[in-house]
Amino acid sequence: MVLFSSQYARGHNGQVAEDPYLWLEDITGDDALAWVRAHNEPTIAQLSGERFETMRADVLEILDTDARIPYPGRRGEYLYNFWRDEANPRGLWRRTTLESYRTDDPEWDVILDLDELARVEDENWVWAGPEVIEPDHTLAMISLSRGGADATVVREFDMRTREFVAGGFELPEAKSSVSWEDEDTLLVCTDFGEGSMTESGYPRIAKRWRRGQSLADAETVYEAEPTDVRVIASIDRTPGFEHTRLGRYTDFYHRIRYEVRDGELIELQVPTDSSLSLHREWLLISLRTDWQVGDVTYPAGALLGTRFDDFLDGTADLAMVYQPDEHSSLASVQWTKDKLILVTLRDVASHVEVVTPGTWERRDAPDIPPATDTIVVDIDHLGDEVFYNSSGFTTPSRLLYGTAGGPLVEVKSAPAFYDATGIDVEQFFATSEDGTKIPYFVVGRRDKPSPTYLYGYGGFQNSLTPGYIGGIGRAWLERGGTYVQANIRGGGEYGPIGTSRRCGRTGIWCTRISLRWRRTWCAVASPRSSSSAPLAAATAGC
Repeated sequence: MVLFSSQYARGHNGQVAEDPYLWLEDITGDDALAWVRAHNEPTIAQLSGERFETMRADVLEILDTDARIPYPGRRGEYLYNFWRDEANPRGLWRRTTLESYRTDDPEWDVILDLDELARVEDENWVWAGPEVIEPDHTLAMISLSRGGADATVVREFDMRTREFVAGGFELPEAKSSVSWEDEDTLLVCTDFGEGSMTESGYPRIAKRWRRGQSLADAETVYEAEPTDVRVIASIDRTPGFEHTRLGRYTDFYHRIRYEVRDGELIELQVPTDSSLSLHREWLLISLRTDWQVGDVTYPAGALLGTRFDDFLDGTADLAMVYQPDEHSSLASVQWTKDKLILVTLRDVASHVEVVTPGTWERRDAPDIPPATDTIVVDIDHLGDEVFYNSSGFTTPSRLLYGTAGGPLVEVKSAPAFYDATGIDVEQFFATSEDGTKIPYFVVGRRDKPSPTYLYGYGGFQNSLTPGYIGGIGRAWLERGGTYVQANIRGGGEYGPIGTSRRCGRTGIWCTRISLRWRRTWCAVASPRSSSSAPLAAATAGC
């Protein structure tokens, strides 16, 4: 069922009718929850029992384990972490030193106890993250959500006294964003009252809010259109490389962006569907579609680099930092002070390179395991420290630490949640009707026919990578099942190629081949989008 945010729905005949299911949008309401329980009853009646409860307990044990890695975030001299466990279900915002973090039992210094705050204030607070002033790390604007709602309350917090600032900056519950200009000034995007939100329900206006000033008196610095999605406002306080950027999302993929220089808005002449990364003197442009610049066409999926000032004055020499091919795509870019960390996918597996800006020379990062899902967890913008997380279908997460381009060491690891002995991981390629090669992974034992769980997704450039599958491993692979993960086109495994109407058909080809290869006697499909729904159809004959 599709729920609409509007009071009205448009039928197949084009006529507008009142939406009879609008009341379901009150997701915590008694009527909505009763409807959910009623529709769950047939499934519970069919599948509940001792076997299900055992499986459910196994999966909950994995999801709730305290043996997970406490992933760090560098801020100044400390590594910060937000931690939830059985004793602290709402969570602790805490910090430690690198030296202590690398021990088996780090000494954590708690900055804010969210459970205690919720108890004292009698609020159902859910952590929504801090905006910390750089490079001082003395003040933070902390966002707190009531029950996990999109709207948040934003309050100023003193990281030295570990208390909320009395009479400090505070925003009432709304969809908001803030950025520090200095210790006494914020750029604020929030609900300022009538006419200040877009038709999409997000902030339309960015204002400069000074300490001691009422929010109503804050200075307007930029306005988006009511028909836009939302306004954009951010400040980079890196010493010597300060930048203020404003703009607006015109739709899901497109945005118009400006650099503020001497009080003037300079529009960045880049494709509106591109992504930008501005670091110190460098500008990176990641293309979603082809871009014609003079006589040169830069392809979709490419990453371009140049000096930012040269770009603003029209003298930029655009360097091709990365160009995709039929086997690879750009996954992420992250900056340390002096290096660019480039993570790409090569036939879905992660490949990590370290790039020197200016020459744009690329070198493989050492000590990254092959055929894994590897991501950058955290980097130091003012140094060259980097943390990676790496895992495989049968290999639990490992946290690797080092400098950009230097050797890496394992500093933390997650436990194995299932016995992977005898379980093989193999990658194959199905050929779609249009000749496109579609990768898929088969995880399981080869010694006998087995029930197979098929999972596929293709949409919004989200990639399915070969990361650890503790829950599936415990509940399915250990019991003799086989798991197939199909990388249906429309995902991001091969770059911004868009969602194809054929991508669901490619899931069928993956299904047919895996069924034959595995001598599977039954298969169950789990599609995540309309593009992968044909997976279910492919298994209907089981």
